[in-house]
Amino acid sequence: MLGIKHIHRRALTAGLGATALAGALALSLGLSAASAAPAGGARPSPPFSFRLVPSPNIARCLPHAGGQVTIIPGRLNDVMRVSIHGMPRNSDFDLFVIQMPLKPFGVSWYQSDVDAGRLGSGSATVQGVLDRETFSVSPGGTTTFAPTHQFHLGLWFNNPVTPFRLGCEPGAKKPIVTPFNGVQHAGVQVLNTSQFPVNAGPLSRVHR
Repeated sequence: MLGIKHIHRRALTAGLGATALAGALALSLGLSAASAAPAGGARPSPPFSFRLVPSPNIARCLPHAGGQVTIIPGRLNDVMRVSIHGMPRNSDFDLFVIQMPLKPFGVSWYQSDVDAGRLGSGSATVQGVLDRETFSVSPGGTTTFAPTHQFHLGLWFNNPVTPFRLGCEPGAKKPIVTPFNGVQHAGVQVLNTSQFPVNAGPLSRVHR
């Protein structure tokens, strides 16, 4: 790369004016600074894949239930691809990013619907911040809580009657209702990421 003195000498020889010379000097300084600066911090982690495992009592009523997730980090946000299998045919589910994989779940964030078709399988793609920076905070308003990371995933039956009829709720006299869908009238959890530690869910292993 040309040095400042060399650019100055060539600019004068070529008859450049003061404005052109200032531009040439600024270009040289900018290139020098760019070559000396780090390459924008750490590179994003590679795509990270993991399983969704059956929640309590699910394996006995849906012995083949499971899922697979792949998170692809991006520069500004991430893409998460979720697939499920072994579900009741033509059933609907709700996907959440959650603080803890099992009860009481903690801070939870509704991400997407996932529909299982006639073969009991389905998929969904979600885009957002789905990595070790994922968190929620409520500085005030109707509720208040400090910044809280959510590193786990959970999937719920959209219809509370579905798991009840399948026998997924042993001892229950009527369907168990949870708030995990858009109208806060969902069924029990069917899949989660409890194979990871409570405070180190799979999203904590992804970075941009």
